[in-house]
Amino acid sequence: MGKLIVIDGLDGSGKSTQCDLLFAELQNQGKNVRLVSFPRYDSVGSTFVKLYLDGALGSHPDDTNAYAAATFYAIDRYYSFKTEWEEFYNKPDSVVIAARYTTANAVHQLSKLDREEWDSFLSWLFDFEYEKLGIPKPDLVLFLEMKPEISLDLIRRRNEETGAHSDIHERDVEYLNLCYKAALYSADKMGWEHIKCYDGKDPLTIDDIQSAIMEKVVKLLDVTE
Repeated sequence: MGKLIVIDGLDGSGKSTQCDLLFAELQNQGKNVRLVSFPRYDSVGSTFVKLYLDGALGSHPDDTNAYAAATFYAIDRYYSFKTEWEEFYNKPDSVVIAARYTTANAVHQLSKLDREEWDSFLSWLFDFEYEKLGIPKPDLVLFLEMKPEISLDLIRRRNEETGAHSDIHERDVEYLNLCYKAALYSADKMGWEHIKCYDGKDPLTIDDIQSAIMEKVVKLLDVTE
């Protein structure tokens, strides 16, 4: 089987941009690479994810408990793996880059639980997705650390430029702050690689973040920075 690299972080941290850049760089270096992104809003596998994020199950993230919401996202990943990239991933020279993955459930769902429940939820989550459902376990997780206040500003600018609207996660400032704390905890506990994406109150440049990502990737793959 191939390698799976996951890039995750809070909303607005630049996951999609960095995944696109990494994909292009690995392609340029001759790697057999594929890019996947979650949630997959154009797929039937994400039906309940869309209902949840659009507020059909409640206007606040807490209206859907952590285990139910995590299951919605897990089904989307399972459906994607089985119908789109399982055969590719099973090739020995392949590289799959994922924008968000099981890691996103840790980032977003821990915030709904009391602190003493975090470890048991993480144990359940990774067993559920990697062992019970059987989707691949990442070989490398890159956590893009961005302060919530910077993320919110970047989300606002993105929405103004694109005309997009914020989902129930992005509209809830308290929720994003809780997710930041949960993400730092998960990253430390699960051994994710930290990529610091800010300096003081300002985000780092896209190129600086990509350089930091490549420093980690070269340790996993036979590529150059």
